[in-house]
Amino acid sequence: MNIEELREYCLSILLATEDMPFKDKYLMFRVYNKWFAVIPLNDPELKIYLKCNPDKAIELRKRYNSVSAAWHFNKKYWNSIVLNGDMDDQTVKHWILHSVNEVILKLSKKLRLDYDENKTRIEK
Repeated sequence: MNIEELREYCLSILLATEDMPFKDKYLMFRVYNKWFAVIPLNDPELKIYLKCNPDKAIELRKRYNSVSAAWHFNKKYWNSIVLNGDMDDQTVKHWILHSVNEVILKLSKKLRLDYDENKTRIEK
């Protein structure tokens, strides 16, 4: 997967937005203004930082050489995944969606319901 494919996939997620609040160092993807994915642009390796359930985060780090605790992030919740490593593209996409779901779970009930309504509208 290259950076454009990764970007397109992140933007295909319902209500996803992107921005670069730290100049051109990081490309951030958000839902309801909450980060679900971060791509460091100055790193020599293409990687993505994703929010993760704490138990699953540790499990992924043990299972894949390409997964480690995300640098500069809360290591309990954030993983760094080196792309084109030992995790295939479909699995990376799965964990991107997991990250979105982790963000949605932490939103207020009103915003979770709003997200579900938007999802239902699109699925019809």
